[in-house]
Amino acid sequence: MAYIISDECISCGACAAECPVEAIAEGDGKYEIDAGKCIDCGTCADTCPVGAPAAE
Repeated sequence: MAYIISDECISCGACAAECPVEAIAEGDGKYEIDAGKCIDCGTCADTCPVGAPAAE
């Protein structure tokens, strides 16, 4: 199950920099996770300072 990024995202880019499969990109107002690329590793959730990424 892929991760999603909630509206709590502050667009800092920490998650995108740490994603091992480059599944995260800047979207409209917040970062977004490409569910087709996400490997459900949780690195984004562990990196985010505000806890925006969560398992869908």
